[in-house]
Amino acid sequence: MLMTIIKVLLNKDGMVFFLAQAMKRNRLLLLFLFWVVAVVITLFMPRLFAGEVSIIPVRFTGFTLGDPLTPTSQNFSQLAYLSISIAYVFATFRLLRNAEYYGYLIKAILLGAVLVVVTGALDYLDYFVDIDPLLAPFRTASYALLVEVEIMGGKRVVGLMPEASAYGSLCVFFLCLVHFFRDAIPQTWVRERLAPALVLLLILFIWMSTSSAAYVGLAAFLLVAVSEWSGRRSTLYLSMHKNRRFGFEFWTAWLLLSMLGMIVLFSPDSLDPVVDKMDQLVFNKTETSSYEERSMWTAVGWQALRDTWGLGVGMGATRTSSFIAAVFSNVGILGGVLYFGFVAQILLRKKTLSTDKKYSILLRGVRYAYIPSFIVAILVGTTADFGSYNAILYGLALALVSIPDKKENAVRENIYHQI
Repeated sequence: MLMTIIKVLLNKDGMVFFLAQAMKRNRLLLLFLFWVVAVVITLFMPRLFAGEVSIIPVRFTGFTLGDPLTPTSQNFSQLAYLSISIAYVFATFRLLRNAEYYGYLIKAILLGAVLVVVTGALDYLDYFVDIDPLLAPFRTASYALLVEVEIMGGKRVVGLMPEASAYGSLCVFFLCLVHFFRDAIPQTWVRERLAPALVLLLILFIWMSTSSAAYVGLAAFLLVAVSEWSGRRSTLYLSMHKNRRFGFEFWTAWLLLSMLGMIVLFSPDSLDPVVDKMDQLVFNKTETSSYEERSMWTAVGWQALRDTWGLGVGMGATRTSSFIAAVFSNVGILGGVLYFGFVAQILLRKKTLSTDKKYSILLRGVRYAYIPSFIVAILVGTTADFGSYNAILYGLALALVSIPDKKENAVRENIYHQI
């Protein structure tokens, strides 16, 4: 991310682009104002309300019901992470206005999905064969790594992530990208062979991660995928994808459902392990100490927002277990409204300014890919930093619906001469 930002934005043309887009209401003005609010809140609120508000520290060593608010280094580190994510939106937007970069984006998504699958497979193999020396150089985090956890007699696959929930969420992210962007892949064998194989493998490793949030994300993905498939069956979309084999997709899904029905009919006991795992990890999750602790984090975050009169406690001041609660408790009501207003502005745009089918496919994919990941973030998001995944989606969506106009060129020219 940093290398991309440095290369794309940290030059005269890049700064001109940044300032021009930050001034446009229908582009990145709301996101830029969100960043300004986050900076102001983070600089002043931890000091203004120090000792008067109860928070859950982002970094803590043991169980706590709440500590007094105080300025910490986490305020600046989390603000830095958020600033990088916002700058990455600008950088991605600028890069993807050049159509040749769409191919690189698709290749990067496929390569990332392959790496997620391979690292998950290696981590699972480490349960049987000692290959930890091969994985150790990549596990360099300074905090505790939960890589040897077992549940219900099996290993929780974590790949190279610090814990299973992080790996499961990563699998959900790439699952959405590969599936919903696959129609934009020009190579037939990649679109119809490699991409479906990656989808199935990512679903497998989501299951092996045994992450409750990832399971909910997978369920959301399946519902959204059915909706997306139904949309592609429409006359308009069929005219855009005459070469897509919709019959193959339908009969594959029908065959899988038929096999499941036969198992339920003739050997229902064989599904008991699956049902038990779903009961323990999803349906009975509310009875676990982990759920109670995370719910307490979120409750403390909402209370901190009320105690600061809606101003927020600053980035990195308190952790939650919900991205929505994290945004509002960290940057206040104004910051939350600006951020989610920007997201709505991006996702509600339905038409591209190009007649190329590829752009419509990608824009449609952005909207569908956002939903499952957002649901996962609602369940496990601890900070207000929306991360690189969403930054790419935002930048891509903006690039698909934006082309330079005369007014924008005039603004950029004026800024250019003032620098």
